[in-house]
Amino acid sequence: MNVVDRLSFFASLYKVHTHPEQGMWFLYVTVLILSAIVYRLGFAKKLPLLKNVIIYVLLALGCTILTFFAVFLPVAEGLVVAALVLIIYKVRLHQAKKREANAEIRR
Repeated sequence: MNVVDRLSFFASLYKVHTHPEQGMWFLYVTVLILSAIVYRLGFAKKLPLLKNVIIYVLLALGCTILTFFAVFLPVAEGLVVAALVLIIYKVRLHQAKKREANAEIRR
């Protein structure tokens, strides 16, 4: 079995098999950005600046490990799906709150 056939979408998109150093950096940045988006949309709370810095540093360290998994497993693809689901949830929540506020005003 060919290794190129087993690569995930983003790993093959960034050509990890032909340009490993550049491809892995692109994959790392992709996983880091998507993880930050998912964290921000789903789990982030108002925290002081230092605590936010610590969280994002630990997130960056964790994404290092996830990047190695993302070469053959659909880690980045799963983060894209999670981000889309959370975006849809946030938009619908905002619309529901807006409708509720309008209903309160009309009463």
